[in-house]
Amino acid sequence: MTRDALITALADLIAPPSIRRVAVDGPDAARKTTLADQLAERVDSRRAVIRAGVDGFHRPSAVRRRRGSLSPEGCYHDTFDYAAVRHAVLDPLGPTGDRRYRTAVFDHSTDQPVDEPPRTAPDDALLIFDGVFLLRPELRQHWDIAIFVDIAEDETLRRALVRDAAAMGGPARRWTSRARRQRTGRN
Repeated sequence: MTRDALITALADLIAPPSIRRVAVDGPDAARKTTLADQLAERVDSRRAVIRAGVDGFHRPSAVRRRRGSLSPEGCYHDTFDYAAVRHAVLDPLGPTGDRRYRTAVFDHSTDQPVDEPPRTAPDDALLIFDGVFLLRPELRQHWDIAIFVDIAEDETLRRALVRDAAAMGGPARRWTSRARRQRTGRN
């Protein structure tokens, strides 16, 4: 199956109005955001699409790094505020939600909260949300459909080093630790 055919098949799967919240999960550098953007573009002609991702829900750096910057446990437990994901996006856009949502609460690049006013989603809006660890137990029940992007660990490392070498200094051990935790941390 070609990538285009796969995108079309996935878009057909998530387009019905009964689907409200879609997770696109997978390890770092798996191109989850790219896939989510392509799906949103394909579905957008059929219904309203809200695009968001876990990157808008980081915790402050002091919290993210309290177990050490290379800690796999810290990466899993401390990096993102999943309660805020539920409160700001998943609950409001769920079957009994009020449709008033926010796509971000924290900007990790400035290490500051985001003061984004809530928006009101159309009744038929589809949320496509990308990020790591979205299938963790406390979020699993909130997704109508979850797509997991699987990728070989060596390809994750190669892509991450190319994508993030300048910003992260390119330490292979950081990415190796994270990739290993992401593979064993999803239950």
